Amino acid sequence: MAAKQKYYVVWVGRKPGVYASWADCQEQINKFDEAKFKSYETKAAAEVAYKEGWKKHWGSGKTAGSAGSFKPKAIAAAVDSTEEVDYDSISVDVGTNGNPGPVEYKGVDTRTGEVIFAKGPIRKGTNNLGEFLAIVHGLAYLQKIGSDKTVYSDSVNALKWVKQKAVSSTLPRDESTQEIWDLVDRAIHWLKTNSYKNKVAKWQTKQWGEIKADYGRK
Repeated sequence: MAAKQKYYVVWVGRKPGVYASWADCQEQINKFDEAKFKSYETKAAAEVAYKEGWKKHWGSGKTAGSAGSFKPKAIAAAVDSTEEVDYDSISVDVGTNGNPGPVEYKGVDTRTGEVIFAKGPIRKGTNNLGEFLAIVHGLAYLQKIGSDKTVYSDSVNALKWVKQKAVSSTLPRDESTQEIWDLVDRAIHWLKTNSYKNKVAKWQTKQWGEIKADYGRK
């Protein structure tokens, strides 16, 4: 699912107004002492809030949006922690039925949501192992077509395992899990015998919404 559109009201900043992107909002508040701003889910709500002024809306809670007023150092830190989505990328995610349970995963075009590859269902595995396989599948796919696109995943554990070229899972190795463990072993071997320049990045769900490859099973 794509990140929801948000609108940003800047009451106190370089150029007060309503902005349709966080990047535009940042230009008005970055290093601006005592900047006052707040995000809203709709343009109409943002325009009303702007007209009514910050005293009525700023700091009034998080139900209508998120508000901020930062000193220069604080706003710099906030800007540093904010990323923009690289839409020229692929996003991966896993779908499970129980954990452990049947596992499937897919990779999609982050911009369009078009499915690029999919695997499963695999008889029995875990969410984290599926996420790990999805990332490596994405890297192998991009290497095959000669692409340096970024791979996004929302799994901290899987990202760590890819970096370490090893997994840490309590899933037993038995007949019921042989399929997924065979795939994991192959993925680890691929990581150890191949190099890649692709960025493997964390999808920032809180800022961007659900990852585009999400199965919607939460």
